[in-house]
Amino acid sequence: MEEGRGFRVNDALKNRSKGGVFEFASSNELWRASLDVIDFMPLTSVNYSGGIIITDWYSSEKEENESIKITIRFLTNEIRSDALDIKIFTRKCKESLINCKYIDSNETIVTELRKEILKKATKYQKEKKEKEKKKN
Repeated sequence: MEEGRGFRVNDALKNRSKGGVFEFASSNELWRASLDVIDFMPLTSVNYSGGIIITDWYSSEKEENESIKITIRFLTNEIRSDALDIKIFTRKCKESLINCKYIDSNETIVTELRKEILKKATKYQKEKKEKEKKKN
């Protein structure tokens, strides 16, 4: 107003509603499904707003000298096969973390992991729609 421009109440209300509206991670089916599928692994970093989940190194009891680390990046919230960028790193050591070899992505595990996450996310989405139908 000091610069001689007009002021509209509608414009002020529009700008006000832009900030502060967040969709929580629990309502995002793809995010929830990803966490549920890898829930047996310890997590190093989880950032919903950044769209990334990084696990710590994990090894089973029978393969003590071999461990895996998973990184899941979310490219979109839509449930589709290209929504996730999954990388799996394998660490093979000769003796307890000595002389380790690091291998990038095991495509078989990546494919299985993606399929499992998408299947679970679709299930969550259907449950959510059914719940909303019952409310209305």
